[in-house]
Amino acid sequence: MPWSVLISPSNLETIQKIRANKLEFGYFESGKGPLVLMLHGFPDTAHTWLGLMPQIADLGFRVVAPFMRGYSPTQAAPDGNYSAQVLGQDILELISALGSKTAIVIGHDWGALAAYSAANIDASKISKLVTLAIPHPRALRSDFKTLRKASHFLTFQLRNRSIKLLRKNNHAYVDRIYRLWSPDWDYSAQELSNIKAAFSEPGVIEAALGYYWSYAESRRIPAANRPTRKLTSVATMTLVGENDGALNLEVMPDTRDAFTGDYEYSVVVGTGHFLHREAPDTVFEHIRNFIS
Repeated sequence: MPWSVLISPSNLETIQKIRANKLEFGYFESGKGPLVLMLHGFPDTAHTWLGLMPQIADLGFRVVAPFMRGYSPTQAAPDGNYSAQVLGQDILELISALGSKTAIVIGHDWGALAAYSAANIDASKISKLVTLAIPHPRALRSDFKTLRKASHFLTFQLRNRSIKLLRKNNHAYVDRIYRLWSPDWDYSAQELSNIKAAFSEPGVIEAALGYYWSYAESRRIPAANRPTRKLTSVATMTLVGENDGALNLEVMPDTRDAFTGDYEYSVVVGTGHFLHREAPDTVFEHIRNFIS
């Protein structure tokens, strides 16, 4: 039985609201103790963390999983800004808004990019960093294999076409993404129901694609002025899936050079891009050993 059937917001906690960085964020929360922020990526929502939140909370943490900007019920960016800089600032301001001075930050996909950005803007507010499925941006390449696996970055730059693509046939492209990026995961339709419900909300598809549009626009900014291109001093663990259909794992050996602090890297065997949903117990053990 898939975890999304077993765990729902009603038996975790209801969606709460908080204001940070001029936006109202919705979030799930579980447990008490030092703050752990869990950041989802594309095309997930905060529901992606419901299988891990109770386990991490049981370690003695207050675990908060916000819906990233633009993913309802969190407000969309009024100026269309979904750049790494503003995503990182969202995280730092959420930490303060939630009444904490520091937090452990766990991010997957775009959530990982936001986590790198936050750590590089203000390392004093991030005690530890866990990133899933995304290497440090300094390690990214533009070779053929990397571009082939990340071809959706190019597809999504065709704005009107990509909006129609994600709307078509009850968001069938979402299923295609999961089949390509996690080819060995035998997920059920229920696993993707929260994503499709979110994409049915007005403006959410445009916001989700806005992350890709803003990323392309940011490439015009000199690398020295982009927070994701800076060396990261926060102690970090990166986990990737062995069969990630969206990531060229050959870039990972170069990632160590992007960190000035402690760095760990592990490949989770038999998983793809959504490794935290495919093997939640294995991913939890890695996280537990790193943050406890």
